[in-house]
Amino acid sequence: MNKIESLKNNREFRRVYDKGKSLSNKYLVIFFIRNGLEHNRVGFSVTKKIGNAVIRNRVKRLIKEAFRLNSEGINQGYDIILLARIRCNQATYVDIEKSILNLFKRSKLNN
Repeated sequence: MNKIESLKNNREFRRVYDKGKSLSNKYLVIFFIRNGLEHNRVGFSVTKKIGNAVIRNRVKRLIKEAFRLNSEGINQGYDIILLARIRCNQATYVDIEKSILNLFKRSKLNN
């Protein structure tokens, strides 16, 4: 099992937000851009609008796990940010997983 390489600093996030493409659905927004590397880097963003720290951490854990389990089918060489929308605070794991798969399919990131 491979460790997920993450986007670390604000400059990396800004580059993806400003120059990348985006798609959204009911629960998530995806931002993505080519990174020139041979692997993907991923960032997860959950704002305070979602709820208190307990809810935000739960949502982040669900998104990370859904991404981890479905990351095998993604094309390599992208910086990806998954941003949670407000409805995400009441979503189940299955809802979030379907949402991520839908975004991957629509963005043509999957193999």
